[in-house]
Amino acid sequence: MQRTSFSQFKCPAARALDSVGDWWSMLILRDAFQGLSRFDEFQKSLGVAPNILTRRLKHLTEKGLFERRLYRQRPARYEYLLTDKGRDFFPVLMTLFSWGSRHIPEEDLAFLLGDAASGKERQTMLVDARTGEQVTPENTSLLAGPAADDEVHERIARMRAWYLGIDA
Repeated sequence: MQRTSFSQFKCPAARALDSVGDWWSMLILRDAFQGLSRFDEFQKSLGVAPNILTRRLKHLTEKGLFERRLYRQRPARYEYLLTDKGRDFFPVLMTLFSWGSRHIPEEDLAFLLGDAASGKERQTMLVDARTGEQVTPENTSLLAGPAADDEVHERIARMRAWYLGIDA
């Protein structure tokens, strides 16, 4: 089945999903943040079919989240190293992890997030880097970006009117 490309969508979330948008990719990235870098390590950790893993690693490399590097010549073996773009996915993964931790039964939690230095459990939230204010649906709206066209401006106006309780 052919996956729909979101690469031409105007929304940054849709465009991000075009780079990472399936569960295998996110789990591969999760494992890379835990130190895995080789095909056999990812396959063992995930139990994914080799053809699926090959496609996902190729896609993540093409999208710039991994760099493929030869580590053995005969036979040729490659490792997949996170790029800066790949490392920038970390907060997304931690937000997903935190959301999952809040919404599954506590007795089912096998992992918690912790401070690497102290070993104490972390409590995460999304904050504005300039103000330190927590980002919530109640205090956040979309603004028009440099590529916004009339359709985007109209959509933002409708959303703002809904948020303010005004008929648009």
